[in-house]
Amino acid sequence: MGLEIAPEKVAHVIIKSREYDAKVGAWNSSPQENDAAEDPESILEDFAADPTRAELAGFIRMLNHDEQASLVALMWVGRGTYEAEEFDEAVETARAERANATARYLLGMPLLSNYLEEGLEKMGFSVDDIESDVL
Repeated sequence: MGLEIAPEKVAHVIIKSREYDAKVGAWNSSPQENDAAEDPESILEDFAADPTRAELAGFIRMLNHDEQASLVALMWVGRGTYEAEEFDEAVETARAERANATARYLLGMPLLSNYLEEGLEKMGFSVDDIESDVL
C-alpha cells in the first residue's frame, strides 16, 4: 500500500506542529496590550484565540480519510509503535480505530513533530529535502 499522503503535506504538519509546540503560557492576558509590534516575543504566547492550533487542526481535517490514516500510522512508526515494514498494518489499524477526530488525537500527542519526522525518515524520506521544498 505505502504512504497515501504526500510527504510535503506531512512536512507542513511538522512545521506547524513545531510552531504550536513552541508556544508558552501567556504572560499577559490581552494579546492587544502586548502585540508583536511592541514586543516581538509575544508571538510565542499561547492565547486562547491563537490561530496556530486552529490552522493546523483545519489542515488535518481537510485531509481525506486515507491521508489522515497514513498520517497517524506515520506518527506511530516514528514513535516506535510499529516498524516501517508494518506500515500497511498501522494504516489499517488507524482506519479501524478511528473513534475521535484525527486532528484532536494528533494535536494531543506530545512530540508530534518529532514522531512524524522520525516516521518519514524510517520510511526512507529525507526530511530536510522535503521541508526545504515546503519552506
